[in-house]
Amino acid sequence: MEIIIGISGASGSIYGIRLLEILSRMDIVTHLVITKTAKQIIEIETDYSVIEIEDMASHVYGEGELTAPIASGSHRFAGMIVAPCSMKTLGEIACGMSNNLIGRAADVCLKERRRLILMPRETPFNQIHLENMLKIERAGAIILPACPGFYSRPATIDDLVNSMAGRALDLMGINNEIYKRWG
Repeated sequence: MEIIIGISGASGSIYGIRLLEILSRMDIVTHLVITKTAKQIIEIETDYSVIEIEDMASHVYGEGELTAPIASGSHRFAGMIVAPCSMKTLGEIACGMSNNLIGRAADVCLKERRRLILMPRETPFNQIHLENMLKIERAGAIILPACPGFYSRPATIDDLVNSMAGRALDLMGINNEIYKRWG
């Protein structure tokens, strides 16, 4: 199985990082794209270096590498998770714009009917955000806002991050026990 992880320039880069940490311990090939803005946010929000994050991935591409294998529908991969997904990235995907490799790979997912999971981390949403999310959902993507549940009585930030990473993996069809489930 091959999965694309996109980390775009929104707060919450830890979600994409955690997904890579989990997937790197599984028999899953990962393709990573981190935007320039995301690299800046990673430095602000986490203790990870971009090099440490890239080392977790099987393949790493620059956001401008539109000739990467994942930019083509002929390259077989199961799907893509963009975590976090900035409203800029979400809007570009909703409009079918492929300004960078994240947008192009997302477009490939939609046109090839592959799983596309977008994790927006914005609050509150305005009408444009909501319309773009509805447009993308109608095109076949899954919108997974970074809104962790509290029924598991999370004790740490890691518990909250794990719950969202686990949900994203569930939606991608990847078995995991990274978070406490209901019941």
